[in-house]
Amino acid sequence: MSLSESLQRRWYEDRPPSWWTLPVAALYRALTGVRRALYGHGWKRSARLPVPVIVVGNITVGGAGKTPLVLALVEALRTEGFRPGVVSRGYGGSAQSPMLLDPDPDPRVVGDEPALIKLRTGAPVAIGRDRPWAARLLLDAGVNVVIADDGLQHYALARDVEICVVDGARRFGNGQLLPAGPLREPLSRLESVDLIVCNGGQAGPGEFAMHLQTGDTFALVNPASTQALKSFARKRVHAVAGIGHPARFFEALREQGIEVIEHSFADHHAYVAHDLQFGDELPVLMTEKDAVKCRGFARGNWWAVPVRTVLPAGFFERIREKLVRRP
Repeated sequence: MSLSESLQRRWYEDRPPSWWTLPVAALYRALTGVRRALYGHGWKRSARLPVPVIVVGNITVGGAGKTPLVLALVEALRTEGFRPGVVSRGYGGSAQSPMLLDPDPDPRVVGDEPALIKLRTGAPVAIGRDRPWAARLLLDAGVNVVIADDGLQHYALARDVEICVVDGARRFGNGQLLPAGPLREPLSRLESVDLIVCNGGQAGPGEFAMHLQTGDTFALVNPASTQALKSFARKRVHAVAGIGHPARFFEALREQGIEVIEHSFADHHAYVAHDLQFGDELPVLMTEKDAVKCRGFARGNWWAVPVRTVLPAGFFERIREKLVRRP
């Protein structure tokens, strides 16, 4: 078991943190507090764009459902007449400077999540470690509202709306800061965000409930070829997930009556063909995020499972109100 896996088990099980993580977590708390104070008091300045900025993020490490929410926001804003674009760091990609994604992006260069967003929505997507610089590329592309994917802790870009996504199943684990727990920022950070979205599980007071619904699968070798997910019921499949919380994907398949052989990979795993050589001809089902990295060596029985984000209408109404009231 790797150190990362060992730590995560302690975070989400009823076990005390390893002794050595506590002083490191105290140092981490001090450093993050200083950094936030620097921006809060204006000693470090956040770049403000001439268009609204919506930040989607979380305060825990690992996947909570940020990217599905970003996809839903792009669609909802379009229906309201906006021209949304997405800015992301491009984690896992090799790009060294900010860039706009082309219509068929290479996830090895731009990162898996930005590639997925571009392929799914067609909206302008820019990546870069310098978020303000990357976001300005979106303005040149005609965007009039920017969505920052996983940008809650990136204070260099000023924001008009902050949305924190919470994993409804795992919540905040033991409530400790890294590395003693899964928190990037203290729980008190939730008091300053505009909206909290709970992905799965039971939404808490003041939280908006979000649910992910699986759709028809599509073939990696030919995305136009689709097959109902329920057609795999009572069949054995290899299920592949290189996301923050693979168990969520496996459980969604089991809910459809599918017999799952689990294959978990690290979040943002860079797949090679050998990773998916399982020695049989069983179908392979994977998340869309994994699929964008496997298209180049896909086989005919490999299928991607898209998800649709379901949120209450009141959530989008709150977003619209905040955008309309922007000075």
